[in-house]
Amino acid sequence: MTGYDRDAFRVAYDKVMAKWPGDRETRTVPTPFGETRVHACGPRDAPPLLLLPGGGGATSASWYAQAAALSRLRRVHAVDLIGAPGLNAPAGDRHPRTVADLADWLDAVLDGLGITTADVGGHSYGGWIALHHALRNPGRVRRLFLLDPTQCFAGFQAAYLLHALPMLLRPTPRRVRAFLAWETGVRAGSAKPGVGEALDPDWLHLQEAAAGFPATRPVTGPRPAPDALRALRVPVLLLVAANSRTHDPTMVANRARATLPCVETAVLPGVSHHALPQAAPPELTRHLIDFLSGS
Repeated sequence: MTGYDRDAFRVAYDKVMAKWPGDRETRTVPTPFGETRVHACGPRDAPPLLLLPGGGGATSASWYAQAAALSRLRRVHAVDLIGAPGLNAPAGDRHPRTVADLADWLDAVLDGLGITTADVGGHSYGGWIALHHALRNPGRVRRLFLLDPTQCFAGFQAAYLLHALPMLLRPTPRRVRAFLAWETGVRAGSAKPGVGEALDPDWLHLQEAAAGFPATRPVTGPRPAPDALRALRVPVLLLVAANSRTHDPTMVANRARATLPCVETAVLPGVSHHALPQAAPPELTRHLIDFLSGS
């Protein structure tokens, strides 16, 4: 593990958070696994929307490009994942070790915010957590949207794991940047026509600053059982990144349609897995607004 610079991470984190709407408020919510940082914006009397980022250095800050549009419909609550890079304060050596622990953590966050039921959205690993929570506690989830979720409907591509391995074994800013450049097909501040949007340099710097973060080992496990997915009656929107190198986008969409009874699916053209949700085509916002506006 490389030396981790806490101050540099905080500066990078705050710089991305500054891109959020001006009415943003920050809360710290106690849970059995430690304190969770939550950023909120939007009308206080609007229906709540809980947002979960991807793993790694994503953090709640990564929702900045969608926060303004979503907060016109919802009271947005974006959380840092427990045990992952962010501004959470862990409870000693107690951290989630099972899927049930993650569901309990998310329930505690909702309870701490005074929320009984909410719309929930998640990207990547955050989508995996959100889906498992909905399967265990469907009464707390009104609507669920998943942005290119990992390990929900298909496994990782071998090439993706191979490219990620150096970064996972010894995370450094250089390795993080190289991996993201490979997966997204673009570099900071530039874009290849037809491949994807430019990577925000501030967002990319936050990913680099998270290298070596003293995070706990993430909870992993098998994909949700098909029978459990077939029993889920919560409306689900699945948005798949057309250029994702994480998994086979077509397989993800097909398996979701085959198992989820209340699912809408759409492909986001010209964007990769790790470019979400900060860099995405206009279709992303339109799909989210249309879905959340449904009865």
